[in-house]
Amino acid sequence: MAENPQAAGNENQNQPQFALQRIYVKDLSFESPNAPTVFQEQWKPQVNLDLNTSHNKISDNQFEVVLSLTVTAKMGEKVAYIVEIQQAGVFMVSGIEGPQLGQMLGAYCPTILFPYAREAIDGIVNKGSFPALMLAPVNFDAIYAQALKRKQEEAAGEAKEEQTH
Repeated sequence: MAENPQAAGNENQNQPQFALQRIYVKDLSFESPNAPTVFQEQWKPQVNLDLNTSHNKISDNQFEVVLSLTVTAKMGEKVAYIVEIQQAGVFMVSGIEGPQLGQMLGAYCPTILFPYAREAIDGIVNKGSFPALMLAPVNFDAIYAQALKRKQEEAAGEAKEEQTH
């Protein structure tokens, strides 16, 4: 019993901690503007996926992360359907700061949320009487790295522009 329980408790508080507290659909929209005529065509859609992530701080160690997806399926020029979803989660993050926190909120949390969004999209598309849509996995680490690189390049460009003026 040479160990001080108070010191051990403080040591654990400084350890990085991460926990998923809640996953929920924040917003969901489905449109099929050309139904029912679109059902009469042979189903060979062009599917476009737009995605975005955002986060906001709820409390000292709680963050809401929102993964926004828009799926548009077209048959030539006709829109078969549009699905928009904001899949969100509340995450407890402590002992993680700076670039690691950015990576956690910008890549790791969206990776957790994506399968839930994919399932919701598939379900709503089926309810719209369209064939199942299984979105391919997304590499959020690569997307986050590209966004970070783009921000750094923009910052470097702005700094260079200020030097020339």
